[in-house]
Amino acid sequence: TLTRFFAFHFILPFIITALAGVHLLFLHETGSNNPSGISSDSDKIPFHPYYTTKDILGALAMITALTTLVLFSPDLLGDPDNYTPANPLNTPPHIKPEWYFLFAYAILRSIPNKLGGVLALVASILILMAFPLLHTS
Repeated sequence: TLTRFFAFHFILPFIITALAGVHLLFLHETGSNNPSGISSDSDKIPFHPYYTTKDILGALAMITALTTLVLFSPDLLGDPDNYTPANPLNTPPHIKPEWYFLFAYAILRSIPNKLGGVLALVASILILMAFPLLHTS
């Protein structure tokens, strides 16, 4: 399952990018769907010479900027904490729990039994999911 997780996380951005490109191509070729029923043919311009050139120049500018950044100063955007030697006995100080998981951490730490903590966590999520069903007005 971990291999499947990594495969989806690797391939999904490419699929989304391809679908966005197809969406833009169809949008420029067929026009948008407007509810007023007015033809938008007069607003359309040919896709190929104008948008293709603009998109290729923009992509080349971004690739050039990113390549320059990576090749000439690769540590510019890096975290200096990555260069401190690791201590396997404690968690590094720059790794902090996310604020939106604090309720889960509090529930899991307050119950010493693992199964009881997991059941309490599931119950807290089920309570939150039941709130919309309890609306009585």
